Amino acid sequence: MKESMRALKFTLFSISAGIIQIASFTLMNELLHLPYWVSYLVALILSVLWNFTLNRKYTFRSAANVPVAMLKVAAFYLVFTPLSTWLEHVYTDTLGWNEYLATALNMILNFVTEFLYQRYFVFGDSIDTNVKKDGDEQ
Repeated sequence: MKESMRALKFTLFSISAGIIQIASFTLMNELLHLPYWVSYLVALILSVLWNFTLNRKYTFRSAANVPVAMLKVAAFYLVFTPLSTWLEHVYTDTLGWNEYLATALNMILNFVTEFLYQRYFVFGDSIDTNVKKDGDEQ
């Protein structure tokens, strides 16, 4: 039950991060007419910061060292960002897919891999360490 609730919270926070990513991407791509990769990269960074902050506090309830945890997440994105940016290029420029479909596919890939990475690597040893004895957050 606890892990199901954790997965549900991660899903809901990821949806909110996805809304931030799509909204900021749309603003930069459609209104500011920034290059596609710039719009994608900035939107991804905003989404990651939002998602990390909420999931550390409410999903994994971790008291782990925040800079260390953030460095672990940054390491994930050092791999994921170039890979997903390249995939965005392949989807849109090579295959001619719609930019929003390409972004949605990368968001799903990000959702699955990031949950596993954060659950077992970033917060694995510190899950539920930011909880008082009565169950409330510290």
